[in-house]
Parts: sequence; C-alpha cells; structure tokens
Amino acid sequence: MNNDRLQVRFWGVRGSIPVSGPDFSRYGGNTACIEIRCGDDRILFDAGSGLREAGLALAADGVSDVDLFFSHCHYDHIIGLPFFDPIYRPSVKTNIWSGHLRGKMSTRQMVEQFISPPWFPLHAFSTTVNFRDFSPGQMLTPRKGITIRTFMLNHPGGAVGYRIEWKSKSVALVYDVEHNPGVYDPILLELMKGADLVVYDCTYNEDEMQHFRGFGHSSWQHGIKLAQMARARRFAMFHHAPSRTDQQLAEMERSAKLVFPGAFAAYEGQIVEI
Repeated sequence: MNNDRLQVRFWGVRGSIPVSGPDFSRYGGNTACIEIRCGDDRILFDAGSGLREAGLALAADGVSDVDLFFSHCHYDHIIGLPFFDPIYRPSVKTNIWSGHLRGKMSTRQMVEQFISPPWFPLHAFSTTVNFRDFSPGQMLTPRKGITIRTFMLNHPGGAVGYRIEWKSKSVALVYDVEHNPGVYDPILLELMKGADLVVYDCTYNEDEMQHFRGFGHSSWQHGIKLAQMARARRFAMFHHAPSRTDQQLAEMERSAKLVFPGAFAAYEGQIVEI
C-alpha cells in the first residue's frame, strides 16, 4: 500500500443479524466491521461477525499491534469479538476502546461480561489485551499522526460516531443513528464536514421509517442530504437491513447515485482508497 494513502476495507456491512444464501452473495452477510489503514497502521471499528475474517487477515500479515474501537455493544456489533484471533495471542498487542457506556460500564467490564459463561464457554484473553475508555466528544490519538474525533449519536443505549483524520484525509463513520424527520443534526454535520468518505447507517428507505421509529436507524435519503450539506465527497451506504437482497441493494444504489453520484452500497471485501 502507498504510505500516503488512507484505505478503508469493509469486512462486514450488514446490520442486526448475519445472513447467508444466494440472495446475499454480492454484498455479503456479515455484520459491521471496518478496517482503516493509515500507512502501516491498522485500526478496526466494531466487532460484528466480519471481525473473524479481519483477525485472520491480520494474523496472516504478521500484524503485532492493533486498535479496535466499538461504536456500541448491541449484538450485531460485538458478536465477532470472541472469534477475533489477536485477543488470544500473546505476541499481539490489542487495544480495545469504547465510550458509549461512559459512567455506566467500562470497556473491560463490557467485554468480560460478554465473553464469559454462560454466554461464551471461555473467559480468558491474552495479557497483551488492553482496555481503553473515553468520553464521547474527546479527541483521541491512538497512533502517531492519526486523530480520531468522537461524537455521541442518537441510538437506543447510545452509540459513538468516529471521524478519522490523517494527512489531510478524513473518513466519517456514522452508525448506528436515528434521524428526526426534517431535522439535520448539527452534530452529524460536524462529524461529516468535508469528509473524503462518509459511511452511514442506511438500514431503511425513507418510506420505511414510519414503521421503525425508535429502532435507532436512518435512511439513505436522509444520509445523502446530510452528506450534501456537509460537502462530503463520497457516501457509503452501510448497515444493510438483513432482509435487503442483492437486487434490492443494487436498486437502492442506483437511486442514490441519481441524487449523489459519489454514493455506493458498501459490500463485504470492498476496499476504498483515499
């Protein structure tokens, strides 16, 4: 990889629950996991079922130092963590970060509660796993030259949005989030402002939203309007509904491109170079 390029890789793009079958082969069925490479540094966001494959790839590449950030701890965003190879390897330093439960539960408590009987048969990590807590709104510098800005999102139980900035490049991760009709959240506009790439929670179409108020998700129509207002360059539709087939996602992508040419439906394994 060119050391001046920021690279985004989608290991899991689905929301709510993993799916499989011929109708989901193009875009993939694993839940949320994104890898961002800034030169030689590799940072992961969310531990959905796509995290398993990400961990195997890191091991194959001999990566010995990795950061993993949680947006929140709903099942679809944590289900891959017990199968993440690096947390069992003493040769790999793994930093696990969270902030959505600040003041209620630490990152260590969250992870140890999930990876323990009776929910999971094992309760042991490598001693090289480190737990990091932050408060939403904080600016983080997990690696030299990499800045991560954090934002609290409107989602049941809380969720954190991340803006990754490196060498004048930026990626905004905006999921999971629910919008209010006709309201363009200034927090989201700040998070997305001038971003080279916005990854946005497009679980629903706008006409579906009336049936799913309170579920904590948004639509591609609202996300694209925010991206246009924020003057973002590209827009990745993400957190696809588990029932959304390949054909439906392709149709959604075509409709989105008519409004915002930089829009696309993210698929599992996709790599975006910035």
